[in-house]
Amino acid sequence: MTGGQFGFFGVDPWWIVIVKVLGIFVMLVLLTLFTIWWERRVVSRMQHRIGPNRVGPFGLLQSLMDGVKLALKEEIVPKGVHLAVYWIAPIISATTAFIAFAVIPFGPVVNMFGQQTPLQLTDFPVSVLYILAIASIGIYGIVLAGWASGSTYPLLGGLRSSAQMISYEIAMGLSFVAVFLYAGSMSTSEIVSAQEPVWFAVILLPSFLIYVTAMVGETNRAPFDLPEAEGELVGGFHTEYSSMKFALFFLAEYINMVTVSALATTLFLGGWRAPWPISLWDAANTGYWPMLWWLAKVQIFIFIFIWLRGTLPRLRYDQFMKFGWKILIPVSIVWILIVATARVLRNDVQFTSTQILLVGAITIVVLLAGSWLLQSRADRKTALQEEADAEIQARVFDAMAGGYPVPPMPGQQVSLPSRRATSSVTTQEAIDG
Repeated sequence: MTGGQFGFFGVDPWWIVIVKVLGIFVMLVLLTLFTIWWERRVVSRMQHRIGPNRVGPFGLLQSLMDGVKLALKEEIVPKGVHLAVYWIAPIISATTAFIAFAVIPFGPVVNMFGQQTPLQLTDFPVSVLYILAIASIGIYGIVLAGWASGSTYPLLGGLRSSAQMISYEIAMGLSFVAVFLYAGSMSTSEIVSAQEPVWFAVILLPSFLIYVTAMVGETNRAPFDLPEAEGELVGGFHTEYSSMKFALFFLAEYINMVTVSALATTLFLGGWRAPWPISLWDAANTGYWPMLWWLAKVQIFIFIFIWLRGTLPRLRYDQFMKFGWKILIPVSIVWILIVATARVLRNDVQFTSTQILLVGAITIVVLLAGSWLLQSRADRKTALQEEADAEIQARVFDAMAGGYPVPPMPGQQVSLPSRRATSSVTTQEAIDG
């Protein structure tokens, strides 16, 4: 689809628009049910279990039955909630998850019931910014859910989520800048067209890696699921939710997984265009076949989500925020400067894009290696200091720890309760005193 084909958008008959809307809705619901089943099966295999295999063929209907059971559960509303906000928060999360798909392209212009129409609901010159704006609104659902619950743990989960999602949205947005520079547009359909010779995941590899990392943090998935950390927050922002309202949060999480995967496919993996060697087939990028390639690419990203959940432990919150602010964002800014310089040199100086980006990639690697060495040195220094402090602490002896005075061993230091916590005397001083 080229820029001249923007005329296909906004001119569809009303019934074609309804068909597209219903198609996107049904597809997202089915993808959610399939993703839940697939996640349970994959993680069970990783843990040498069987997973769901009773309801339906291969257990495929298990997710549907779980949804029905969840909808029929008794709903419990705590007394201290702000009722209006408590009700609207899950609706915000689920609604924003659905409407972000309005600008995702699934395929080229096709014949649908005798009408020529693109396999995309709509598109405009700033489609990617629209997705970022909708994702920002989705944060309100989680924050308001934590605040309206009237409980400490949901409030902490909502605050964590707001800080986490805002921080990683910055890195995500910066990873898009290089794509905009190369595609010359923020339209999703034109970005797909710009990847016809080679995917942006190849020539803009640092942007691709930054986005893949940021999208996991943006969706609150393991190992970045800090807003739902059961070890510290019981269940996080949705602790006080049950029945259908909890199901809406659950639905929003999985639809957001599909959304960020579809965006990664659109911006970096050529969208609906067939991969090589399937692209050698003349009809690979015509008709409804591109929807199959699009689905396959999206499922690869969803498998990455599942794989990470089944293999990596949860990070500490300070480690997670430090990684976002001190690594992802600075690297993104440096990479943008390199890509912008490359575009200028390509237009004014006779350098090929491959040569310039190769130099840029080497520069990025050198910077990352240098920062890693500095960080390793700092970590080593911190570890040595902690060992020294632990050794000193091991020699400190509390004579009244059990409620009865106990004499210290030779060489130990005894801290007296009557003095400040930092004061201590040696064994001999204690005996003499």
